[in-house]
Amino acid sequence: MLPDDTTLTAQGLAPTGTGRLLLIACGALAREILALKAQNGWDHLDLTCLPANLHLYPERITQAVEDSVLKHRASYEQIFVVYADCGTGGLLAAKCAALGVDMVAGPHCYSFFEGNAAFAAHEDEITAFYLTDFLVKQFDAFVWKPMGLHKNPELRDMIFGNYTKLVYQAQTRDPALEAKARDCAARLGLAYEYRFTGYGDLATALTDFTDFTAQAAKA
Repeated sequence: MLPDDTTLTAQGLAPTGTGRLLLIACGALAREILALKAQNGWDHLDLTCLPANLHLYPERITQAVEDSVLKHRASYEQIFVVYADCGTGGLLAAKCAALGVDMVAGPHCYSFFEGNAAFAAHEDEITAFYLTDFLVKQFDAFVWKPMGLHKNPELRDMIFGNYTKLVYQAQTRDPALEAKARDCAARLGLAYEYRFTGYGDLATALTDFTDFTAQAAKA
C-alpha cells in the first residue's frame, strides 16, 4: 500500500524487494510511477523513493541518489534514476554517468511532465510558477511554510512579485485538485492556468528503459 503524501514527503518509499529492475525516484513521483507500472504490467520493476522534500535542498539530491544506488545495486540487475536535473547544476547527471546508471532527461519534473520539447518552447513563461498534482496537495509543506508565508504573509509580494501566473500541470483529471490549485494561485496573488499534461515524458522514459532492458536480456 502506498504511503500518504506526508510520508512520501518526509520519508520516501522503501523497495518491496520484488522485480529485477529498480527505479530510484523522488517521492513526489511515486503515485505516477506506480500508476504507469500497473497500467503496463511492469511487474519486473521495483520502486524506491527518496523523500520528496529533498527538493527543498537540491544540493543534497546527488549524494542521496548515489547512496541509494550503492545500497541497492547488488540486489537488482539494473537501476534507473527517475530524477531530472532538479537544481543540481549537472552534478546528478555526472554522478549517474560515473555510477553507470541512466536517468530521466530534462531540467525538472515540470519539463518532463509536459514533454521536454513542448516545455522548452514556452519562452514566455519565465514568470510562471508551476505545480503538479503532488505539489498542489502538498502546497503548504513545499511552498507556504518553507517560505515563511504562514507566519509572515506580507512576504508574499516580495517573493512572488516577479511571477505573473501559476500553471497547474495536472497528471490526473481531478476537479477537487483543480479547485485547490485555483486556491493556491489566489493565495499567491497570481493568475491561474490549468494545463493537463498526463505523464508526459515520464511515461516515455520508463517505457524506453523497460524496452531497452528487455532487448538486452534477449541479446
